[in-house]
Amino acid sequence: MTLDLSGLLVALATPFTAAGAVDLPAFRKLVRHVVTGGVDVLVPLGSTGEAATLLEAERDAVIAACLEECAGRPVVVGTGSNATRQAAAWTRRAQELGATGALVVTPYYNKPTPPGLVAHYAAVAEAAPGLPLVIYNVPGRTGLNVAPATLARLWENPQVVAVKESSGNLAQIGEIARALPPGKQLLSGDDNLALASMAVGAAGLVSVLGNLLPGETAAMVGAARGGNLAEARRLHQQLLPLMDALFLESNPIPLKAGLRLLGICEDAVRLPLVPAEATTRKRLAEALCLGAEGTLPGVMA
Repeated sequence: MTLDLSGLLVALATPFTAAGAVDLPAFRKLVRHVVTGGVDVLVPLGSTGEAATLLEAERDAVIAACLEECAGRPVVVGTGSNATRQAAAWTRRAQELGATGALVVTPYYNKPTPPGLVAHYAAVAEAAPGLPLVIYNVPGRTGLNVAPATLARLWENPQVVAVKESSGNLAQIGEIARALPPGKQLLSGDDNLALASMAVGAAGLVSVLGNLLPGETAAMVGAARGGNLAEARRLHQQLLPLMDALFLESNPIPLKAGLRLLGICEDAVRLPLVPAEATTRKRLAEALCLGAEGTLPGVMA
């Protein structure tokens, strides 16, 4: 089973109205924005999409809208849960709606052992036969790290085609790349480590930054993958202040503030998250105006 996930993947935000409802027109606007900017793969309903706060009907509406606006790009839907039966049901539903693949975060809170992780992903795969799965390793959110030895066991499942690696550990990222089986892909899950991750073997980036600046982010990823290190480094350094600003508070709080600055959607988030502090908004505004000539291309003059 193969699915090419190389290049720029964007972990899409889920816009909300001021009253707290899912803002589907704004979501469609965001998808068109990133598609026009050169995204290769769309990833709705991940951590950035506040999927943990969405109801079943809202999930279906977001997936359907993304598929309608994707312009032929693969759509890999976040379907993870700490309850295996729930993750399996969401993955099966994403497949029914037409998703290209599923991004399945490791179970949080439960703290499964490696055999439990293997059984979890086997059950999810069984619920959606033939659907490619991407393991999402983000120990900062889940309290669980997928060690390379455990990942080696997970690769044995033919539906597991990639890992989104957000451990922040470059030594681990390098070891995953070294031991990567044929036909499997390593994806960076952190914008600020994308260049370093691709240098050791990652095939692409699942990006938060790409919501705001898809063209510039795609250019950095393309330069890195094409071996143009000088250009990739230049773009990384240009974009780094914005990458840093996007994580001054819990993602996607700063991202929503940035999207509001660009006129794409409101900055509303769902509890237990609250909107960005004034200092974060100031840093974002400053970062969006940085660049070689003082302004990032296509952004606030």
